Amino acid sequence: MSLYTLTKTRFLEGVWEGLLVADNASAPPPEISVTVHDKPVRGVVLSDAGEPGRWVIEVPIPLEAVGEGVKTFLILDSVAHEVLEKFTLIAGDVLGDDIRAEVDLLRAELDMLKRAFRRHCVETT
Repeated sequence: MSLYTLTKTRFLEGVWEGLLVADNASAPPPEISVTVHDKPVRGVVLSDAGEPGRWVIEVPIPLEAVGEGVKTFLILDSVAHEVLEKFTLIAGDVLGDDIRAEVDLLRAELDMLKRAFRRHCVETT
């Protein structure tokens, strides 16, 4: 079992960031590896968060991972061989059947209908 807990703090401008906390404040920095489709992600940064037993991890999204389909990133404790966290990127036609994409499309259409209805009300009064 891993001695660390990883919590996402933000995902902005192509960089996933999280806070890594050790169960024991005197624990050494962990060995972290990140993979996407069993390939290592380069440029992962683990830096001190300013408190004992806490680190900030930054995972840059490689350009080859941006594109059509589903890409799942695994953030691993290399020593314990356990997944600390995972996140997924979804893009392209694969979203066609996804409920979130359908809801977003419905919202856009509803906004368009509201604007058209308001314009109609103003023009007919």
